[in-house]
Amino acid sequence: MNTTNTLPTLAAAEAALVDDLAMFEDWNDRYEYIIGLGRDLPPYPDELRTEDREVHGCQSQVWLDARHEGGRCFFQADSNALITKGLVALLVNLYNGRPAVEIKEASLDFLRGTGLAAHLTPSRVNGLQAIFKRIKQHAAVNS
Repeated sequence: MNTTNTLPTLAAAEAALVDDLAMFEDWNDRYEYIIGLGRDLPPYPDELRTEDREVHGCQSQVWLDARHEGGRCFFQADSNALITKGLVALLVNLYNGRPAVEIKEASLDFLRGTGLAAHLTPSRVNGLQAIFKRIKQHAAVNS
């Protein structure tokens, strides 16, 4: 977890993510990349698997915990489904350690160019949006 001010700009991090996904011509390879992001998440403590941390609107179970230090938001998350865990990791990696004000102003528009929404089921797209909404809610409370 990067807790310093050395994070790239959000726009640069979004562009890097789009570039990472574009490296794979085959969607199965992109899914494997996303699943790999989920596998790389730190273990999520059992004591944080509580109702107030569960993200509703996802087909799978998703838990998201946030803490705030010096105006920045830090997230940890987990899911019981591989692809969903990867999508959670994608967002956690993108927004972890960022200023709450920056997260509050963020959008998922940058993902349009990846074609991700077209290759996910509608329920997974809804889940991705629900996770993003929860991240923004945490940021809004602390900005």
